[in-house]
Amino acid sequence: MSKILIVEDEQPIVDLIIMCLKANGYDTDYALDGEAGADLICERDYDLLLLDIMLPKLDGYELLAYARRENIPVIFLTAKGELQDRVKGLNMGADDYIVKPFEPEELLARIHCVLRRYKSVIRLPDIKIDTRQRSVTLHDQPVHLTLKEYELLLYLAENGGTALSRGQILANVWESDDEDTRTVDLHIQRLRKKLNLEKTIQTLPKIGYRFEV
Repeated sequence: MSKILIVEDEQPIVDLIIMCLKANGYDTDYALDGEAGADLICERDYDLLLLDIMLPKLDGYELLAYARRENIPVIFLTAKGELQDRVKGLNMGADDYIVKPFEPEELLARIHCVLRRYKSVIRLPDIKIDTRQRSVTLHDQPVHLTLKEYELLLYLAENGGTALSRGQILANVWESDDEDTRTVDLHIQRLRKKLNLEKTIQTLPKIGYRFEV
C-alpha cells in the first residue's frame, strides 16, 4: 500500500483528496502548513508528496527541497496555473503539476503514473518486495523465492484486488500460452506456504485468483 503525504492549507480540499485516495487503497497523512509537512517528511517514510505551493510558514518550493533530499516524488497541486509557474515547478524537480480545480480521476491517474516510475519497494502487510534488489522479506526476514515465484508475487501485488485468470497470469508471468495452467496453481500454493498468504491469495472458482490486501 502506497503512503501519500498531502500538504495543503485548505481543509475541504484535503478532505476531498483523502476520501478519493482512501477509496482507491492509498494510505494518507496530511499537514496544513509547510513546517508541519517538513516535520512529517523527516519523521516518516512516504511514497509520494501532494504539495500546494502557497502554504503558511514554508512554501511549496521550499518544501520541495526537503522531499527531493529524501527522494520522495512530488506532484504540485496548486492554483498557480500560469505557464511560468508550471515551468518553474517542473524545473525545480517536481514530477508533475496539476492546476486546481481538478477532477479526482485525473489526480488518481497522475498519481499512478508517478508511483509507477518510482516504485522500488512494495509494502504489504508483513511483506516487503524490493524490486531493485529482487528480494522479498516476511516480518523483516528474507524469504527465498524462485524467479517465477518472485515474478508471480510481483504481478499479483501490482494487480491487487483484480480478478486474474490463469491465462492472464501465464501470459504476463510466463509470457506463454503453452504452459499448463496447473503450473500457476503449483506456484500459487508455494507462495501461500512461504509467505503465509493463504487468505490473501483468494481462489476464484472457474476464473483464477485475486490478491486481496
